[in-house]
Amino acid sequence: MGWGPERRLEFIEARLFWEGSINRGHLMDTFGISSQQASADFARYLEMAPDNLSYDRSRKSYVAAENFRPAASPPDAGRYLAQLRLVGDGAVPADSIDLPLPAFDVVPGPARKMNADVLRGVLAAARGELSIEVLYQSMSAPEPSWRWIAPHALAFDGFRWHARSFCEKDAAFKDFVLARIRELRSVRPSGVDSKTDSGWHERVRVIIGPHPGLSVGQRKAVEADYSMTGGVSVIDVRRCFLFYFLKRLGLDIDATQRRPQDQHVVLLNDEDVMAALARNRGSSG
Repeated sequence: MGWGPERRLEFIEARLFWEGSINRGHLMDTFGISSQQASADFARYLEMAPDNLSYDRSRKSYVAAENFRPAASPPDAGRYLAQLRLVGDGAVPADSIDLPLPAFDVVPGPARKMNADVLRGVLAAARGELSIEVLYQSMSAPEPSWRWIAPHALAFDGFRWHARSFCEKDAAFKDFVLARIRELRSVRPSGVDSKTDSGWHERVRVIIGPHPGLSVGQRKAVEADYSMTGGVSVIDVRRCFLFYFLKRLGLDIDATQRRPQDQHVVLLNDEDVMAALARNRGSSG
């Protein structure tokens, strides 16, 4: 089976799982296929999973059976919600999503203007292992200044996009906020080996657990929310991401000093994490 038929079977199953029903019109409208092809796709799905659906004549649709079991592709709640977020953030139009959208919204954030030419130049430099001269506004200086950086990767901290780069001025790998790069000027071979960026390549095990001040019921809710096993969640984080990761979870300060209802999780291996974090000092642009 080619990609087209396989994708249509996955679509049939996704509609059945998330919406509970599907008809030929849904396939025809989504994939631009004929009624005969849609019927053939349903016949193929019935051969694969005959117990997953039945035809409801009154609704002129196939409906999911009570004992429905995915056969074409396992349902992914994370992917479903990620698609909603893309629509909510305005990154993709609503009609680009195969499934009907429920009523939803996304808490808005401040608009972050990104210069496409700057991003294009950073990507080209990373691909070609080049250094580029950028006019950059650092938060440690009152005015922007020109400097040479050798980018090798992009990084998102949950709020901003960064260019992970070697800074020739500071002789260190640092994170440069893309929106703070005002201009690009010159390009030259970098001679920098991105494999020497230990902050990027080293991963740190961060172990978190529910705040000890929570009730038994609240602890169980937090354990489920963070997919914990045995009351802990172990997360591998790039060392250069530690600051952003801890800040997002409210772990950049002593979490036990905050109300449990405000700070749901605490750091269980704080000595190891803080030691790794100390090795990142000065790595932010």
